[in-house]
Amino acid sequence: MHHLHKGAKWLFRIQIYFTLIFLFAFFGGFLFSMSAGGTIYLFNNILVVLIVSFVFLILLGEVCVNWIYKNWKYEFTEDSLKIEKGVIVKRYKSIPYQRIQNVDITRGILARILGFSTIDIQTAGYSMYAGSGRSGMFSEGHIPAISIHHAEEIRDFLVEKISHHSKQGL
Repeated sequence: MHHLHKGAKWLFRIQIYFTLIFLFAFFGGFLFSMSAGGTIYLFNNILVVLIVSFVFLILLGEVCVNWIYKNWKYEFTEDSLKIEKGVIVKRYKSIPYQRIQNVDITRGILARILGFSTIDIQTAGYSMYAGSGRSGMFSEGHIPAISIHHAEEIRDFLVEKISHHSKQGL
């Protein structure tokens, strides 16, 4: 099984930190509204709690990023693409080559800076509503970070598999 490009950690880091910042702001605002509020002594204690919480969230975020990165794998077998991902809930996906209809390579600004590509593989019968709601929501096969050269090789390999299967059916 192959791992993602090292730049994937930055994608995961951005997702994790936005989630943690939202949770931190929500629960921090909730705790502040529940406090007696107003006194300087209380403000100093809240400031210490916020700083400690912020440092804890950064450490928690880095642990999560590394877990997600280590648990995201893909493999091309003789007849299908296999994707394995997830930390708490493991997801295993097998996409037969004969169902693949299109292979897209995208490179956003962060991807261009870090030197990787994202591959989206559209398949027959996959609904746009079955997607995750994020990037790749219209594709069954979504590999978020692969080196640019390897992404081109994968696309060529899959296009060859697609054309091989379509010729067999005629």
